[in-house]
Amino acid sequence: MPHTLTADTPVGSVRRRSIRPSVAVATGLLVLFALIGLFPALFTATSPIDTDPLAALQGPSGEHWFGTDQLGRDVFARVVHGARPSLLLGLGATAIALVGGTLWGLAAALGGRIADQVCMRLADVSLSLPELLLALFVVTLLGRGTVNVMVAVAIAAMPGYARLVRAQALVVRRSGYVEAATGLGLRRPVLIARHVLPNAIGPLLVLGTVGFGTSLIYASGLSFLGLGAQPPSPEWGAMLSEGRGFLETAWWIGVFPGAAVTCAVIAVNVAGRHARTRFAGGIAR
Repeated sequence: MPHTLTADTPVGSVRRRSIRPSVAVATGLLVLFALIGLFPALFTATSPIDTDPLAALQGPSGEHWFGTDQLGRDVFARVVHGARPSLLLGLGATAIALVGGTLWGLAAALGGRIADQVCMRLADVSLSLPELLLALFVVTLLGRGTVNVMVAVAIAAMPGYARLVRAQALVVRRSGYVEAATGLGLRRPVLIARHVLPNAIGPLLVLGTVGFGTSLIYASGLSFLGLGAQPPSPEWGAMLSEGRGFLETAWWIGVFPGAAVTCAVIAVNVAGRHARTRFAGGIAR
């Protein structure tokens, strides 16, 4: 018998049942990736860096689920152990971009007309360039390495967050209760912490959720170019780079880390867009 909604039906249960299957699958994948990144030993006991030339270039099998690479290393173990550095690259870059973008946007909104003009023109120049190209330029200046890739991707993402924070801060600054608090002599640091930041942090975190997927792609792309993690460290982008020369003879070396990046990015984007929709709906209500 089909379930019908009545006036006595709990609202929470309706919302729980209204979650789309794609969102549930995406959330499950994110939980799985988090567990893999935090506890890789739960999923494999094989070393990701030990070589075995006699087992080189073996296809997927019961012994090696994802096959072995050109040095005989287990690809499944490398994908599992590569989750932590790959996800940390995306998370670290997103966190740095959120903090830097928040400070940037607040300086523009609350620092006066000159500060606003300088900050926003700098943001316009940065946004006129593709993020990946800007990140590539920054990492070229800083040099190769995991930390430098993280910083470069964060710098490329900052302008977008800065514009959002500035817009939210301007709306809050012009609101009646902020003007009243200013008239009562409330100090600016207290005003920012109590009124401006709480109203800007919601949409910023939602945008950061979607931005994490973009940061993960860009960080993996820079690692693919040899600018990030260096061999023999397992990292999804670096593994893709290693496997590109074996696509015709040993496709599994590059396909499985590429599939891991793809699944992680799609899961983040689906969950992030769902969160953005729910947040926008909450504001509308």
